[in-house]
Amino acid sequence: MPRPNESAKFHSISFEDAIKALKSDASGLTRVESEKRLLEYGPNTLKERKKKTVFGMFIDEFKDFVVLLLIAAAIISAATTFFAHEGDYIDSIAIIAIVVINAAIGVYREYSAGKAIDALRKLIQNKAKVVRDGKEIEINTTDLVPGDIIVLHEGDKIPADARLIESHNLEIEEASLTGESVPVAKSADFISNEKSVINEQKNMIFMSTLVTKGEARAVVCYTGEKTQIGNIATLVQTIEQTQTPLQEKLEGLGKQLGKLAIGAVAIVFVVDVGRYILLNGTNNSSFFKQILEMFLIAVSLAVAAIPEGLPAVVTIALAIGVQRMAKRNSIIRRLPAAEGLGSSTVICSDKTGTLTKNEMTVRKIFTNGKTYSVGGEGYGIFGKFSDEAGKEIAPLKESNFVEMLDSAALCNNAALVDSANSKDQKGIIGDPTEACLLVVARKAGIDYIKEKKLRKKLEELTFDSNRKMMTVIYEEEEAGVMAYTKGAPEMLLEKCGSILRNGRIEKLEAKDKAAILKKNEEFASSGLRILGFAFKNLKTKKQKGFAIAEVEKELVFTGLMAMMDPPRQEVKQAIAICRNAGIRTIMITGDNEITARAIAKELGMFDEKTDKTITGNQLEQMQDADFEKIVGNIKVYARVSPEHKMKIVSALQKRGEIVAMTGDGVNDAPAIKKADIGIAMGITGTDVAKESADMVITDDNFASIVAAVEEGRVIFDNILKSVKYLISCNIAEVLVIFIAIIVGWDSPLIPIQILWMNLATDALPALALASGSKANDIMQRKPRDPKAPVLNSKTMGKLAYVGILITIGTLGMYWFQLETKGLETARTFAFSTMIFFQLFIALSWHSGSETIFKAGVFRNKFLISAILLGFAAQFLIVQTGAFAAIFETVPLTGIEWAVIVLVSSSVLVAGEVAKYVAKMRGTRVIFAD
Repeated sequence: MPRPNESAKFHSISFEDAIKALKSDASGLTRVESEKRLLEYGPNTLKERKKKTVFGMFIDEFKDFVVLLLIAAAIISAATTFFAHEGDYIDSIAIIAIVVINAAIGVYREYSAGKAIDALRKLIQNKAKVVRDGKEIEINTTDLVPGDIIVLHEGDKIPADARLIESHNLEIEEASLTGESVPVAKSADFISNEKSVINEQKNMIFMSTLVTKGEARAVVCYTGEKTQIGNIATLVQTIEQTQTPLQEKLEGLGKQLGKLAIGAVAIVFVVDVGRYILLNGTNNSSFFKQILEMFLIAVSLAVAAIPEGLPAVVTIALAIGVQRMAKRNSIIRRLPAAEGLGSSTVICSDKTGTLTKNEMTVRKIFTNGKTYSVGGEGYGIFGKFSDEAGKEIAPLKESNFVEMLDSAALCNNAALVDSANSKDQKGIIGDPTEACLLVVARKAGIDYIKEKKLRKKLEELTFDSNRKMMTVIYEEEEAGVMAYTKGAPEMLLEKCGSILRNGRIEKLEAKDKAAILKKNEEFASSGLRILGFAFKNLKTKKQKGFAIAEVEKELVFTGLMAMMDPPRQEVKQAIAICRNAGIRTIMITGDNEITARAIAKELGMFDEKTDKTITGNQLEQMQDADFEKIVGNIKVYARVSPEHKMKIVSALQKRGEIVAMTGDGVNDAPAIKKADIGIAMGITGTDVAKESADMVITDDNFASIVAAVEEGRVIFDNILKSVKYLISCNIAEVLVIFIAIIVGWDSPLIPIQILWMNLATDALPALALASGSKANDIMQRKPRDPKAPVLNSKTMGKLAYVGILITIGTLGMYWFQLETKGLETARTFAFSTMIFFQLFIALSWHSGSETIFKAGVFRNKFLISAILLGFAAQFLIVQTGAFAAIFETVPLTGIEWAVIVLVSSSVLVAGEVAKYVAKMRGTRVIFAD
């Protein structure tokens, strides 16, 4: 097998020689050989860019100017104390130790977020269709090896560099590799020029490029880093880690608050120094030490007051939320989508497979003027055929059956396989609609694999959303070149000039068309999806280059097949949840209007009195301005093409809607990109659609989209709780020292107490709030406006109000103890009261607008653990001699602790009472805004 530096020029040799050089054959590699090669060549992946080490993260934590200033001041203080042989410099060492611990927590947060994102990348596994042991199966693209035979269809992302073996109307978008914006036509033809550049290698296909049209088979030449894209690029990240809009807003908010905090801290320092000089002058031995102590207090307060952790909290909340989404079948590819989901006001959903089960089963067949019923569920091989009287029939003995079932089986790219090899565990590869056509052929006794082997496939005229048809052309031994077509009945009939009646080809009369369309409407009104079938003898010797206009005319109509795709039971409830959450659900389908409306009614998403339906033709003829006037009332779009989706998205967005749009095909990609939240289907979705999407639904279920919206709301709700908690606490910290210094008191807190408070109350409780579970009313609220500020002036005022409550309680305790028991006891009371206040307030933020009893006291076990740990740690610091010496506290009595708990819990009690009263009045309160 050729190694990279000694390889054959695969583009300049025939595909037979390429297969031979790679020691493979048309039936593909064996399982044993593929496993051997995987060990030899390694997985088909690109090398990841070098990640930041834990040590690098740790060093980054000390790049903040204020933190460096604090460390420098602590070192100077320790050195001054040491050389002057005055006092104890242990407090300076403790300050540095707390800064280091704080940095370690920061590293943990960054590392955890990175690990969470890495875990999400592993969830997004691209698949490839390969031929192994002579059978077509699906495997992870990472398991591809040189010599594998890959099968490609429109919408696929090419998984490795490969030499084409055969192709039909193949076009590849190579913009990611060559920069060529227009898709390039490809073929398996031999190229004589050995030195052809990539752009000229029309018989080669390359990793990461996209199939925009046609189908092909190719033999893999290079994988992983040996591919062209591997030579010029590092890993193209599956999940983009750019800052989300919310992170940017919070970073800006943090900087603004940081400036205010530094301004307040500067005033504190200047006032404190000025007061000391006025009272003691500058000519005394302790002047420098006192000034340094004041500076340490000011810098420590700045470290505690600046909410530098806001972006980190957002990252953690997003990572945890995205992991929860993954468990509920939603894979987020771009982090901004995770927060944006909570703002969605409209969900535009495809019908088939998303609102319905996508377990297509042919129920009715109309051919030769007669209607037949088909029994059997799903993709099973058993099922009886019966006529209109209910009498069982032998389908292959009925007129027209063989011809129609041949059309269904031959105009088809699906395959029926063992369920273990199928991505959706239903025993199929490919489109479920096409698969059910193979099933009905198999039920009738037709071996579709044998039928295909008896013919040579010449070309495929792939399905087009405009003509709504698909044609496959074969060369047959007796009949010659034959075309088999399937498509939307209305469109197909327009291309038919004849009809098969009792095995004979006759002219298609107007009355025949009327009868067919009447039957089509009858099936559609029962919620069935209908396809029409036709064939044509092309009477030509051509082997390729067939024009659609020539092939798809004067076709011979054979009949209709009506399929049932039942609505998903869970979707009805999901739509009701959306309604309560202020989210409109819109159905977009290629099916006819009657079928679409019937399904919509059954799902409870369509009201005859207020809602409207519109077809693609009507939409096409409507001016944008006119459409925008009525778009708010349309719930069902029928017979629309992917191009219409763009028009729908644009009209909704102009009305100020935040639009989530689903899609699965190549032509859906522009609308998916245009939507605020683009959603691709994981099972039926093409790689092109997935590449364009913000989110991939792994089970193609509408209920999973609603679950993702719910998680998006939970993410924002949790982030908001953390932000409000941090800011209200920081406001209190600054006010307590600011007011004390202005009044003329000694600082209620010393540097090490301030830093410990920042560590004990900001780190774990804030992270616990960011990882909390959902509020009971999360899907009963209206969607939030993504353009609104994270915290408006009203909310900031209320946060200030909470901060003032904490300040009054803390300074009240400090003043009383200062007057009665002295500075050390007063500081101990202020220190403990402040921390307890902040831990109690976390409980109120946690429960939002609900009381903690209704929300569940133990709903967030992480938060309860963090609060209890904070209480216990503070008690040990004050009551244990060794810690008391470091933090300069004095032991307190049981009664004194009881007083601290009573005062500090007042903020929780007041908040809970306010929530209860507001609930009775039907208004919102501080903790819910």
